[in-house]
Parts: sequence; structure tokens; C-alpha cells
Amino acid sequence: MRVFSAIGLLTIGLLAPAIAAAQPAAIEPDVTAGVLNSGDTAWVLVSAALVMIMAAPGLTLFYGGLLRAKNFLSVMVQTGAIVAAVSVLWIVIGYSLAFSPGTSGWIGNLDMAMLNNTVDVLHADTDISVRTNALFQMTFAAITPALMVGAWADRARFGWVVGFSALWSLLVYVPVAHWIWGDGWLAAMGTKDFAGGIVVHTTAGISALVGAALVGKRQGFPKTIMLPHSPSLTMVGAALLWAGWFGFNGGSALAASDDAVSAIINTHLGASMAALTWLLIERIKIGKPTSIGFATGAIAGLATITPAAGFVSPGAAILIGIVGALVCFPMIQLVKRKLEIDDSLDVFAVHGMGGITGSLLLAIFLNADTFGGAGYDEGASMLSQLAAQGIGVFAVVAWSALATALIAIVVGLFFPMRVGEDDEREGLDLTSHGERAWEMD
Repeated sequence: MRVFSAIGLLTIGLLAPAIAAAQPAAIEPDVTAGVLNSGDTAWVLVSAALVMIMAAPGLTLFYGGLLRAKNFLSVMVQTGAIVAAVSVLWIVIGYSLAFSPGTSGWIGNLDMAMLNNTVDVLHADTDISVRTNALFQMTFAAITPALMVGAWADRARFGWVVGFSALWSLLVYVPVAHWIWGDGWLAAMGTKDFAGGIVVHTTAGISALVGAALVGKRQGFPKTIMLPHSPSLTMVGAALLWAGWFGFNGGSALAASDDAVSAIINTHLGASMAALTWLLIERIKIGKPTSIGFATGAIAGLATITPAAGFVSPGAAILIGIVGALVCFPMIQLVKRKLEIDDSLDVFAVHGMGGITGSLLLAIFLNADTFGGAGYDEGASMLSQLAAQGIGVFAVVAWSALATALIAIVVGLFFPMRVGEDDEREGLDLTSHGERAWEMD
């Protein structure tokens, strides 16, 4: 009870200033030259629902099947609590800080806190409303810290997970979203990210690696084999993630347009090619292609194509999928065997490295003449775009790692990072939540 009371006090402390300052939303005139498009609005609303399907149930089933049965419910509850907490924070202050203009290029202001001053106002350069964009972006903000749950699965304390994720969303995700999608300093430098290769997957992947290192290894790692308890659930979760990703990437066009169609085609091709490449690698290295390999390869391909989905041709998407699998597969062994960091469900190797790889490849395949891409901005070239992507990736990696370490340690002063040894042995489902995922009586 003390843990939940502390979480409540922390949440109230974070929300109180914004709630106190927020006034009822005033009806403002349409400040853009466009007119609200019901078709575009409908597509973005459907896309928001698809992204929520990715988080629950997609992500929970994908992760849950990879765990031992005694920890299945724990990852579901952690994911659900993170999505709920971050969704509230996003509407209260997160969206405003990420998407209001600001003055420095580093962070926005609180003019749109609690979605104040957003009624009947169009989002910049689109035919959808600010509130439609806020809803869609809320699903991104919610799923990003949820991705990190897989890094510390089996041993992280619930109170620490929720407290850390809430602060992380405000101190890592929100600033990075502003830097790139809120016309911040990285956007001004030319860094591109169509749907979250940097904003979502790089931040979550790097932070997951740091978090896993700080929380520490599971008992028995790396000598004890910890087999997935249900590969079938993982396959179902991967399928839901795959379908939901059409909203993730296609919705990022913010219109029911050919850009959305191209993004969805490229998303599907990147995932398909990465999954097939992963199976081939498994066939060569271990003798048999596996369902877990297919699912993991598909997610790696999805993460890799995400930053480039709306900018490249279908042929480039196929190549990006292949490269994504070739990069992410060996990274799993590097992290766990060489570095001996217990990133339980390979969040960094799959999401982090996938997002980074795709963000850099974007600079190459953006070329219109050679690869049929969308083309470079006026005055830009492949080299300058690669520099912009590299600076963006480096800055986000550095900020994510540093801020994650500080947040994890500070929250750990109030809530211990991990459960006790006895609780870990018995499983978090029963010891943390008083339930079992499967009653076999």
C-alpha cells in the first residue's frame, strides 16, 4: 500500500501545476488555411485504434509468450499500467510540451496543457484537428515506454516500473518528440523520422539496455535456459503488432492519402523480408527455422522500416528489411553473451538497433534518382542527410542513456528496482499481483 500511495503522490505532484493552470478549452477560430477533412480524420482515428491494439493486446501477448508462465500476468499488468499512466500525462502536459512551438527548439510550452485552446483548430499543415493529432500521438507516447517492459521482465518491481515509466515519458520521450516532430532543433537540422525510428524505437531501445543493466541479471542468467512458455501466444502477439503497425506507420501520413498507402506497403514488405531473412539465418546457424524467430524477425523488420516507411520505394523497403534482420540477429548474442546484459526479451537488439539502422538507411534510400525515394530537401544531398540522421541518432542515444540512468536511480531511491530473490523464484504473477495466469486445477 505504501508503494501505491507514493505513486499517487508522485502523480498528483506531476499533474497539479498543469491542472491548476488549465482553463476550460476556449473555442478558437480555425487558424489555418485548410478545412477539416472528415476522411483524413477518420483514417487517423482508426490508426490510433490500431496502435492501441499493438500495445494491448499485441505487445502483451508477444512479450507474455516469451516469458516463463509464472511471469505472464506481470508483464500484462505492467504494460497496462504504463499505457494508462502515460496517456493521462500526455493529455495533461505531454502533448503541449512536445507539439507547441516553444522558443528554444528544445521543448514546447504549456499553452495546450489539458488540450486547452485546441477546439476547432487544425494541426499545422494538415486537414485534421489538433485534438485528432493529440489522440494519435498519445498512442505513440503510451506504447514507447511499454516496449521497455521486456528488458527487465521477470524481476522488476511494479512500483518502480510505473514510477520510472511515467517520469521517463516526460523527460525522455516528450523532449525527443519535440526535437524531431515538434519542429525542434533536430528538425531544423534536417533530421527525418517518418513514424518513430528515432523518437520511439531508439529512445526505448537505448533506455531498455540501460535499465536492464541497472536492474541486474535474472537469477541463473546466463547459464540457466529460460524457454518461452508459449510460442503460440508470441506468434499471435506478433500478428497483432504487424497489423497494428499499419496504423503506426500509415497513420503517420496524417491523411488518407497515397503517402499512407506507400507507408503501409513498405511496412509490410520490410516486415516480410526481415522475417524470411531471420528464418534463413536460423536455418543456417541452428538447423531449424522457429516460430519465435519468425516473430522476432518480423518485429525487427517493422522497427527498421518505421523511420523510412513514407520516404522510400518498395524496393528499398525490401532491402531495409534484409539489413534489419542481418543487424538485429547478431546483436542479440552480442548483448547477452559478450556484454552479459540481461535484456530479457531483446528490446535493444530488436527495437533499438532496428530503429537506429533504419534511421541511417533512410539517408541513402531517400535518393529519388537512384532508389526511387521521396528525394532530398532543397540544398540537401545524401551526405548531408546522412550527417543529419547521424547527429539525430547520436543526440537521442546520448540523452536517452543519460536521462534513463538518472531517472532509474532517483526512482529507485523510493521504490526498489527489483523484487526479492524469493519473489523472483516464485514468479511475479503471484508475489506481485496475487494471481496466476493459468489455473490448471
